[in-house]
Amino acid sequence: MMYDLHIHSTFSSGESTLEEIIKTAKELGYKGIGFISYPLKREEEDLLKAEINRVSKEYNFEIYIGFEVTNKMELKKLLNRRREFDLLLVRGGTNFMNRIAVENRGVDILTHPDYERKDCGINHVLARLAKENEVAIEINFREVLNSEGLVRKNVLANHMEIIRLYKKFKFPLIISSGALSHWQIKDPKVLISYLVTLGLEMKEAKEALSSTPIKIIERSKEWRSDKWIMPGVKVV
Repeated sequence: MMYDLHIHSTFSSGESTLEEIIKTAKELGYKGIGFISYPLKREEEDLLKAEINRVSKEYNFEIYIGFEVTNKMELKKLLNRRREFDLLLVRGGTNFMNRIAVENRGVDILTHPDYERKDCGINHVLARLAKENEVAIEINFREVLNSEGLVRKNVLANHMEIIRLYKKFKFPLIISSGALSHWQIKDPKVLISYLVTLGLEMKEAKEALSSTPIKIIERSKEWRSDKWIMPGVKVV
């Protein structure tokens, strides 16, 4: 079962409808996707959730709603509402955002840790924190797809460094398409092959699209249950 946990639609700076995204993802063999939006007003969020529920039932396809925050204030607000949605992503890039993402067990995924950087944005300290707090580090394929020349060379080097750190510290690692349209959703085989090219074993590469996303989804379901109190604390 393969999952791409970072896809955007017309609801969140993307170009394709939810229907177009789901049809493409199903054709490519995905079991489910993470539909990611930036923080919305409550009424907009309610409309989005209703649309996701409708489309998910109509196509018999798993859709998990997530929000990608870009600053500390947004993160604080959504942590207080953690039970109301499935996935919490932090867009990294700065030392500060990368750090607060991996320090917080309420965060599921650190996206773009190397955004506008010459290095990968992750060091030994952050790698250990990501493992300890079960925060997944993302390899975003759109960064490769939309770059060229020296920029692409830097992206590849950063992704290889993240893989090197993963092999040493074994923090959760995922790969996503980061798709802004249904045309950018990639066959799982393409993403797996990319990870193997970066240095992962085939088994490790498959886990980044299967068992690791599944663990994130299962943890989210646990957090939304009545027994959940806060990240790391639940009623037994």
